[in-house]
Amino acid sequence: ARALRSMLKLARDRIAEGRALAIFPEGTRVPHGTEAPLRSGFAGLYKLLGLPVVPVAVDSGRLYHRRWKRPGTITYRYGEQIPPGLGREEMEFRVLAAINALNPA
Repeated sequence: ARALRSMLKLARDRIAEGRALAIFPEGTRVPHGTEAPLRSGFAGLYKLLGLPVVPVAVDSGRLYHRRWKRPGTITYRYGEQIPPGLGREEMEFRVLAAINALNPA
């Protein structure tokens, strides 16, 4: 609960500054096709902020690892906006489906 309150305060501060929020809903990068559960903090922010979600797929995993980095181009792919106010199951289903659809096989 303390972590969610802290994330919520920081998120509201950034929104007040006119900044966008970028969140890895799984908590970190995951390999394409992996259906890691979304973290509860992501669902909490979605519900409490009442903002839409724009799914983004990032293919940096093939170039970046904790211990090494390779040169190359990182591509960002943007999905259709997911409206605020959906139930948690529906929102999570849409986010996971969009991210996996955006990543090439």
